[in-house]
Amino acid sequence: MAGRTGMGVIFYPRGGSAQVIRYLAAALGRTGWETELLCGSLGEPGERTHAESFYEGLRVTAADYGPALEASDPVAAPVPMHPSFEDRPGASDRVLARVEPQVGEHLAGFWEEMARRAFEAAPDVLHLHHLTPLHEGCARALPDTPLVTHLHGTELKMIGRSQTADWAFTDHWVGAMRGWAQGSDRLLVISPHDREVAERLLGVDPQRVSWIPNGVDLARFDRMDLGREERLARWRRWLVEEPQGWREGGEPGSVAYGERDLAPLADEDAVVLLFVGRFTEVKRIPLLVRAHARARERFERPAPLVIWGGFPGEWEGEHPHTVAEREDARDVFFLGWRGHGELNEGLACSDVMVMPSIDESFGQVFVEAMACEVPVIAANAGGPPSFVNVEPDRPNGWLVEPDDLDSLTEALVIAVNDPDARAERARNGYVSSRRDFSWDTQAERVAAVYEEARAGR
Repeated sequence: MAGRTGMGVIFYPRGGSAQVIRYLAAALGRTGWETELLCGSLGEPGERTHAESFYEGLRVTAADYGPALEASDPVAAPVPMHPSFEDRPGASDRVLARVEPQVGEHLAGFWEEMARRAFEAAPDVLHLHHLTPLHEGCARALPDTPLVTHLHGTELKMIGRSQTADWAFTDHWVGAMRGWAQGSDRLLVISPHDREVAERLLGVDPQRVSWIPNGVDLARFDRMDLGREERLARWRRWLVEEPQGWREGGEPGSVAYGERDLAPLADEDAVVLLFVGRFTEVKRIPLLVRAHARARERFERPAPLVIWGGFPGEWEGEHPHTVAEREDARDVFFLGWRGHGELNEGLACSDVMVMPSIDESFGQVFVEAMACEVPVIAANAGGPPSFVNVEPDRPNGWLVEPDDLDSLTEALVIAVNDPDARAERARNGYVSSRRDFSWDTQAERVAAVYEEARAGR
């Protein structure tokens, strides 16, 4: 059987869940499930944050957050800016646990009207991403429609941090989020780690929770045989000709490089280390910068570290560029935020992908790297242990102890200095990623959950 799913996400396109929606909706279409999307949007057509542009090919109903950014309180604006699960001082999308309950009621009412507009004919299944006031709005607009809630981990992290954070309305919002989760017919989580956390923090019935990992666009993410000059040409474009790196308080392009700076990347013996992600505290980028500086003394060949990412103006804790300057770190390059469509080329220009995040719900970029035949270094925490080195005789990366400078340093040294170990892990990762993480496989599993939710009603 098949049908129509009404997907919803309160955020404008900027994080991993947006990529999941885009790829999953396309794959669901191949199973016979048509997707309509209700979401937020920011910017003009053609910009990566503009919903209709980012989700091209889907029927999209979007709330334009542009005017809210000019309001004294963006979250309370007539078209309210979405709250966040991250607490960043001065951000227009303040953390949900700081949003007053009466403003929450405004959010719920707004999204109720948006849901009525987007889904004039009730879909067969609602598929809502994260736990947000969109749940309340859809519950009012479509109370009889089966509901599948997709947890991406950030909501669980906020609930976990709320136990020690000084947020004024924690009890209200944690209670609401638990109610939305418990009222869902089915829940999806992206790793065994998140399943355990969801059951513990949300009090949901384990029988209604399904672990379905994110998939990978295997047509886009595949090995590419680029020569040294081809790789260098791309690094030159990203770092010299079209710089997007940014320093604390600076605009994209405030960190740029000259031709001479590219020498470590141009060396024919270089092993390029690549970090990919946002500048959130759990990613532990400052730890990586310090580990690289320590490991550099033991490298047998040049091993520049490229920091790919950091959504402009967003960071938690220490800003990685500030840390690099303070530590006088050498051979560290800040490339800035680039579209997901360029990441496969970035991985093709790299030799090892490293991200020592201590609380990664899944770790999409690790699987994308493996699909490009690039071995990975990850912390033994959160989602990555569910797919990194799970076959003892077929290692596909390195797992390091969380928050352990020595462990991370040692892994960097081995990855750079041992080409045989690098090649073995690259081959094994390529095989496992293609075997286990196609979007078509994950879409079939999601469609089965839809059928369970529909049958349960």
